[in-house]
Amino acid sequence: MTNASLATDPSVISMTHRQSRAGFEVRHAVAVARYLLGFVFVWAFADKLFGLGYSTTAGKSWINGGSPSNGFLSHVEVGPFQGLFRSIAGNVVVDSLFMLGLLGIGVALMAGVALRLAALSGAVMMVLMWAAEWPLARHDSTGELTSSVNPFVDYHLIYAIAMIVIALTAGAGVTWGLSNRWRQVPIVAENPILW
Repeated sequence: MTNASLATDPSVISMTHRQSRAGFEVRHAVAVARYLLGFVFVWAFADKLFGLGYSTTAGKSWINGGSPSNGFLSHVEVGPFQGLFRSIAGNVVVDSLFMLGLLGIGVALMAGVALRLAALSGAVMMVLMWAAEWPLARHDSTGELTSSVNPFVDYHLIYAIAMIVIALTAGAGVTWGLSNRWRQVPIVAENPILW
C-alpha cells in the first residue's frame, strides 16, 4: 500500500482520529489534575498564612505570629522520627521553607512551569509528611490507635506520585499553562531541571 492510499484508507483515518482525540483528552485530564493538585498547595499556603478557618484559625495564622509547622509537627506521636519532627516544630527556618514550598509548588503546578523542580520538591515534602504520620504504625507512642487507614499508602504518597507523573508527561504544562513561554526564558532553556 502506498502512502497516498494509506492517507485515504478509512481504517487508518479512524485510528488517527482516535489517537488524536485520546491525546487531546489526556492533555486536558493532566491539566485538570495539575490545577487541582496545585490548588491543594496554594490553599494550604493561604489557610496557614491568613488563618481562613479550615486547618488554621485566624489567631494561629502566620501573619498573626503563629507557626505553620508547630500544630502538625509538635503532635507527632508515631514512627521512628517523632523526636526529630517534634524538635523542629515551630522553627522559623522550617516554617519559612514549608510556606515557600507550599506556595512555590502550588503556583508552579497551576502555571505549568518548573514542573520538574515542583515535582522533586513536592515529592520530598510529601514523603516527609508521610514519615511524620507514619501510616505503618497501628498505635502511637501513647498506645492510642492511629488514624491510619492503610499500612503504607496515604494521600501524601499519591500526591508525590501524581506530581512526578505530571512532570514526566510531555507537554504537561502547555495545556492551560505557561510552559512554552517559560521555556523561552534563557536561564530556563539552558537548565532542563527548571522546565
